[in-house]
Amino acid sequence: MSIASMRRTTRESVSGLPRAFWWLWASTLVNRLGAFVATFMALYLTLDQGYSASYAGFVVALNGLGGVVSSLGAGVMTDRLGRRPTLLIAQSSTAVSVAVLGFVQNPVAIAVVVFVVGMTSSASRPAVQAMMADIVRPEDRVRAFSLNFWAVNLGFALSSVGAGLVAEYSYLAGFLAEAGMTLLCAVLVFLKLPESKPVGREPEDAAAEPDVGLGTVLRDGRFMGVVGLSFLISLIFAQGSVGLPVAMGQSGFSPGDYGLVIAVNGFLIVTLQIPVTRFIEHRDPQRLLIISGMLAGYGFGLTSFAGSIGAYALTVCIWTLAEIINAPTQMSLVVQLSPLHGRGRYQGVYALSWSATALAAPLIAGAAIDRYGANWLWGMCAILGTITSLGYWVLMRSLPTLGIAASSEESGERTASAVDSSGMP
Repeated sequence: MSIASMRRTTRESVSGLPRAFWWLWASTLVNRLGAFVATFMALYLTLDQGYSASYAGFVVALNGLGGVVSSLGAGVMTDRLGRRPTLLIAQSSTAVSVAVLGFVQNPVAIAVVVFVVGMTSSASRPAVQAMMADIVRPEDRVRAFSLNFWAVNLGFALSSVGAGLVAEYSYLAGFLAEAGMTLLCAVLVFLKLPESKPVGREPEDAAAEPDVGLGTVLRDGRFMGVVGLSFLISLIFAQGSVGLPVAMGQSGFSPGDYGLVIAVNGFLIVTLQIPVTRFIEHRDPQRLLIISGMLAGYGFGLTSFAGSIGAYALTVCIWTLAEIINAPTQMSLVVQLSPLHGRGRYQGVYALSWSATALAAPLIAGAAIDRYGANWLWGMCAILGTITSLGYWVLMRSLPTLGIAASSEESGERTASAVDSSGMP
């Protein structure tokens, strides 16, 4: 692809999105630039504080448990209080709890605060996703979710380097830096983002769309099918940061070797997310989701045969492509299955699949590797990928009218907030 072609693709990918989206995008990027706790928590506990690996694993799992607990409550808050208040509460609470984490020393206190950090940091996810669905036109949502996913990974890649340098100087400085960045996100939300929650309904809308409670979401078989498949495929993706470093260490590779291999994931997402999204934007979502499941499962499955840094990097290329395809496609499907006045609750239940992964993935990977060896874990990933692809095939057969482009029902969706479509801030 020529430079001119790349510029044209980039320009087409970012044009036409509302100003409010770009402020939300900027908030996401700033938040991920300060992602210190998620990256260095285990190292902080074992190297700096001198705790055991078992305790570190327990605390990291508590962080995931906090996300599981908060996902449903945050979804309800998003619908009842609104997107903006939920974001402000979540981000302000995260900033305070992360700052406190830098000062506590008692092991019980550390565990409690990490659990709170998991709750508060995960609470913003349903609000962000609901607001994005509110302010972006249905036909532009895949592009918007893709750009947001790109911001998450760009911020994480940059923060990993910066946070590593900060950690060599002071872990406390890292915690305070993340707290400051998160507080900056709250300021951006307060100053720049209007409330996007739909207000009121026309009589015909009220008749067509009954009140939505958590029970409504849990009884929605099609949607819960998507949540279940999201959990399965996220279990696979999580092995890039859970199972892969352990397996490489057991094979004699250094942490630096793992760092080089996993850096391929961030590099590919940053460089390929936008052009790949342009390629898949209006293609059959059923086929895309099936392909992503197979690439994820068998990408990790091929790790069984890796014996060099180059071979490991090749497997990362395969499952990273699955991430690039799956993330915006599945998110668009989730939004289309969510009723307008219940988006917060639906997004909360969907976010639960990822929070549950943060809790379950370390436990599953550790048990599989300790009892049976790493090759069993990679074989399990291949099986899960096959099951996930079959699940997408079955689910999407019952949704013939849903696609990535806007549906006729959605084309009329608008919120009470005035959203400026003039582009980037």
